[in-house]
Amino acid sequence: MSSNQQLQHLYWRAGFGPRPQDVAAGLSPRQALRQLLHDSQQGEPLIIPGLNAAIGDEQMIIESATGQRVASGELPTKPNAARPPRLRRAALTPEQRKRQNTDLREAYANLSTAWMERMAASPAQLREKMTLFWHGHFACRVRQPAAALSLHNTMHRHALDKFPDLLLAVSREPAMLQFLNNQQNRKARPNENFAREVMELFTLGRGNYTEQDVKEAARAFTGWGYDGENNFVFRERTHDAGPKTILGHTGAFTGEEVLQLLLQQPAAATFLVTKIYRFFVNEVPNDRHIAPLAAAFRHSGYDIADLMERLFLADWFYEPANVGTHIKSPVELLAGIRRTLGLQLENARPLLGYQKALGQTLFQPPNVAGWPGGRSWIDSSSLLLRLQLPAVLFRQAEFAVALKQDENDLAPNLGRAERTLRPGVGAQLPLTALRPVLAPIPAAQQPARLSEFLLQAPIRPENLLAAQQAAAGQAPADALRSLLLSLLSLPEYQLS
Repeated sequence: MSSNQQLQHLYWRAGFGPRPQDVAAGLSPRQALRQLLHDSQQGEPLIIPGLNAAIGDEQMIIESATGQRVASGELPTKPNAARPPRLRRAALTPEQRKRQNTDLREAYANLSTAWMERMAASPAQLREKMTLFWHGHFACRVRQPAAALSLHNTMHRHALDKFPDLLLAVSREPAMLQFLNNQQNRKARPNENFAREVMELFTLGRGNYTEQDVKEAARAFTGWGYDGENNFVFRERTHDAGPKTILGHTGAFTGEEVLQLLLQQPAAATFLVTKIYRFFVNEVPNDRHIAPLAAAFRHSGYDIADLMERLFLADWFYEPANVGTHIKSPVELLAGIRRTLGLQLENARPLLGYQKALGQTLFQPPNVAGWPGGRSWIDSSSLLLRLQLPAVLFRQAEFAVALKQDENDLAPNLGRAERTLRPGVGAQLPLTALRPVLAPIPAAQQPARLSEFLLQAPIRPENLLAAQQAAAGQAPADALRSLLLSLLSLPEYQLS
């Protein structure tokens, strides 16, 4: 495998694909990794006007008693400032409820669009990719956009820190506490949902704890909740301070101490590294690779940046079995097209609809386990849309698709016409962006070079010939555009 192929493999797995200038820079994979780590050392929180203010209950819009609509961005920020009275959702009229749902959908669309823009354009590629991983690992679905944004920024801030810090911060997020019902977890009536998912999905995995461990851990998390302004609170009166026995240890454990206890188990490092390996390396875990990584991860105090550096520097990371074998998630596919080609979009909103049609809507995981990934991304209908997506983007081709009804949608009863996606992205492809890749190459060799840049899986000779024939006889710019469309529409482009 050439150095260029290794470099492109690194950029696809540690980010959302290489830009032409990344490949032309002539860095070795080790140098590129050092740059990726440097650029991802820190990350700015995602700022969405109107969403970063604290919002209680289910209100994106606060309705006053007279029906006045006050946007969340206009809420007073001082603790004792006057606020319009809130109406619970049950007290809203059908029209008010409909307006609220519309505002919630708009807020989530803004949030998702802003994050997709970051994935495509941010220099902190590894931090964004790790945040996408944690977004699935700590899967959470709530109605409140402000709470979802707070959770996102927490994962983004700690994405490459020590995992114990990330776990504690996420566990205290109101969105997670609400999603997993810990607001209802009280001494007199423990709710086991939060404790169960912390063990099964966040730290240990099934088979490494007992039902009694779950029951006892739930007692430790009693009193953890949030207030009307989406701030974490510990309610000592509802906390069970009695002795508990968890994983063979007995004590008057608090929630924080339970999290520490879970990470003392060797199974935790193995579980986390296996999940990271499947996301970044290969869907099929390799114990010979995972065991030493897990040992080093635990020894480092669960240092995520250290783990990722070891993983990307390993010789086996660049073995043929791990290159061009990962099925891109819908988010990786869409962000990757934008990043690698430097696309300029007149309207990025329609991409959110295609994202949903392909099975991955940011901030709306299918369940607490997140998206299954791998081969689940591809079926007969989604593959057809994937292959035609480049034509939809660049040619404004007609490809209308009706989204499925989803009972969890904010507005689940939309008619078919309202759920039908139609072209409207208006992507402009600046062909000059490809100059660093193609300029040094003779014209006759440019189709092969372009295929090497776009495809991580080797192109079949007949497919390359067909792409060349489709571009034959056209003016240079049109020929390049036609060649690009042909290559992006190949099944091989679905792999990284």
